[in-house]
Amino acid sequence: MAKMDGRSDLAYRLIRRAITKGDFEPGSRLVEQRIGEMFDLSRTPVREALRALAADGLVVIERNRGAVVATMSESDIRDQYELRARLESLAAERAATRMSAEGIGALDAAIADFDAGVELVSSGSLDAGWHRITAANSAFHRAVVKGSAHRRLSALLVHAVDIPLVYQVFRHQTRLESERSNLFHRMVRDAIAAGESERAGALMAEHIMQGRDCVLASRSHTRSEAEIHAS
Repeated sequence: MAKMDGRSDLAYRLIRRAITKGDFEPGSRLVEQRIGEMFDLSRTPVREALRALAADGLVVIERNRGAVVATMSESDIRDQYELRARLESLAAERAATRMSAEGIGALDAAIADFDAGVELVSSGSLDAGWHRITAANSAFHRAVVKGSAHRRLSALLVHAVDIPLVYQVFRHQTRLESERSNLFHRMVRDAIAAGESERAGALMAEHIMQGRDCVLASRSHTRSEAEIHAS
């Protein structure tokens, strides 16, 4: 993301969070004036934020329609997760030979935060719990990429990780499914800490592909609910 001034950065973060939480649904128009009124911002920072979100792949700027929340077909999801699995598998392999003790500490902190998020959801604090789980999940994967010390991977993965999809998946997961996701984090962490590059890469690839299956199952569930309500 290109550097923005304070108001534009605020607009970026507010709109991105709204897209992530599903407040702006895929395919819906993002009207600058309406968003500005919603977040008490002028149109200029909103416009700059939408351009930055378009660069991230979360928004599409369409002719005659303006900014629209990006949509993904099932084929798009499969392609994106296949790419992500290859890239993050490589990151985990490299991290197993390059990650510092500080990096391992960052993985441990993310795993603990994920567990805390699961507990929040179980106690009924749904929004706070889902937000914490999503943040912890992102922190774990970012730490692996950082630990790989591979300069290009981080930039490539910006366009291979669809944060709204990840957030929606966690919202539909059972506690057992969330715990299984964090169990994979623990196994990847242990393989990296042990310097087992091949195992770390294989575990990460399996973890990402299980995430793909959860995304597709979530979309199918949402589509079925919509059909029931429409009938």
